[in-house]
Amino acid sequence: MIDKRFIGFLNTPPLWTKEQFGLPQFKFPEIDLTNFQSHPIPQRLRLGHQMEHVFRQLVEGSPQYEILLHNLPIKQRNRTIGEIDFIVRDVETEHVLHVELTYKFYLIDTAISAPVHQLIGPNRRDMFFTKMEKIKQRQFPLLHTDEGSDALQAKGIDHEKIIHQCCFKGQLFIPYRESEIHIRPLNNACVQGYWLQFDALNTKEFRGYSYYIPYKSEWVVPPHNDVYWKTHFEILMDINLRMIQENAPMVWMRKSETEFEKIFVVWW
Repeated sequence: MIDKRFIGFLNTPPLWTKEQFGLPQFKFPEIDLTNFQSHPIPQRLRLGHQMEHVFRQLVEGSPQYEILLHNLPIKQRNRTIGEIDFIVRDVETEHVLHVELTYKFYLIDTAISAPVHQLIGPNRRDMFFTKMEKIKQRQFPLLHTDEGSDALQAKGIDHEKIIHQCCFKGQLFIPYRESEIHIRPLNNACVQGYWLQFDALNTKEFRGYSYYIPYKSEWVVPPHNDVYWKTHFEILMDINLRMIQENAPMVWMRKSETEFEKIFVVWW
């Protein structure tokens, strides 16, 4: 049985298509999961590192690309100054691609005017604009520093022939009760649910449903029935503890055996 994280990763659209913000998107290959055999992913890894395992196994299962290296540390003397996510070769075109992988969950804060600045992490410690600038200003240029080019040369790769791309996937959550959200040039297909404050969840409207707080490794996974569901009252108790800790959880809400919603409950 295929790990649900692989299916969740494949079903997550890119945050934009083609090229935006000076960042070309990696064209992810079509993957036939019929005969795909996934290998176990270490559970203790951060979600981003789990997604690196997923990306690597899926790309290795495609005849379109060959992975030349991944997670190559770049060192200056004895200090690591960065890391290269993936170098892959397009088998058909022979192009060598540097792919920076990012998988993010962003809430859209419409109180901020510019769409590119509206995307923030659930706990407001993470911003799309900051991540985008880091890729352009630090992670792409890293390969062309003396240390980066030397590390690649040692692997038989010419840094001057590399094409930079990113595989930037994301799930977006809009404010509760706001249906008209304009996020162009970002991909509307990335909207997966909504976010609201604790007091909004603690109302009659939500009492008749069942709830589950997924582990972070499950955030990528589409909601399903095979978990321990709690009542509205029980989940409010759990969420209230997280509010005190200033931790905004993702929550699955089950409206019926076949209808689910994904929400974030924020403390701010």
